[in-house]
Amino acid sequence: MAAEKKTNGLLAALSEEMAGAVERAGRAVVTVEGRRRMPASGIVWRDGGVVATADHVLERDEDIMVTVAGGQRVAATLAGRDPGSDLAVLRIAGASADPAELAPEGSSKVGHLVLALGRPGGGSPVASFGVISTLGGAWRTARGGALEGYIRADLALYPGFSGGPLVDVQGRVLGLNSSHLAPGRGLAIPSHVVDGIVQTLLTQGRIRRAYLGVASQPVQLPAALRQKLGLRQETGLILVSVEPGSPAEVGGLLMGDVLVGIAGQTVADAEDLQAALGPQAVGKPVSVSVLRGGETKDLTVTPSERA
Repeated sequence: MAAEKKTNGLLAALSEEMAGAVERAGRAVVTVEGRRRMPASGIVWRDGGVVATADHVLERDEDIMVTVAGGQRVAATLAGRDPGSDLAVLRIAGASADPAELAPEGSSKVGHLVLALGRPGGGSPVASFGVISTLGGAWRTARGGALEGYIRADLALYPGFSGGPLVDVQGRVLGLNSSHLAPGRGLAIPSHVVDGIVQTLLTQGRIRRAYLGVASQPVQLPAALRQKLGLRQETGLILVSVEPGSPAEVGGLLMGDVLVGIAGQTVADAEDLQAALGPQAVGKPVSVSVLRGGETKDLTVTPSERA
């Protein structure tokens, strides 16, 4: 009986801690109306009405409304957006909203209890509960965004949760949730990563990324061809499409070419190509090596900025 009472007491204490975390973090969670269907969520990130949310929940650049925790509904202006990292920054004025408390970098651990919060309905915050299952390292999104890490938690991201926070049991924000970065599963971008992108978007409005205008897939290079041409890599990227009028087409790339090098670096997979297409590559001619007709052909392409 004593053991049962002790267990019940611990569960009650944990329950109160969780409710307190939702209350504390929920003060900074807002409703974001920027698409035709269900509203999404956002986080008051900094003083001065700076709100961070997910880029994919904004289907328009204007007529965006935000409802803060107290119920006040105000107009928001888009300060900047980055599809590559699925982050956007809004500014609101005339509303009383305190910023979220961010957890210190490195405070997340696999197994920690966490909560995902959202306010898609404009009323009280909605929460789901789980544990951190994965802390990932540097990775590149399907839209070309280079992120320093990610957090995966075993919990439900309900409709409208994108743009809301992942919080610890103290109510501190560990990251910003997105259902768009990884198909079929939700991820959170760690707070310190979000903070850096927010700063860039506030000052520049966008994050520059280079664009070639090709679709590609890995292909195995025959050993005889590698030996003949002196190639060390086992794979390259075959171009399955080249967009009309794109930098790739202007530079002479053709569908069926196998990309094996760019800017003097080996290209063995899509990660190698994306790594070469950073902000520094926009508008600057770059050397590209392809295999065409069993021979190496060197071309020059000038990447443009990804829209």
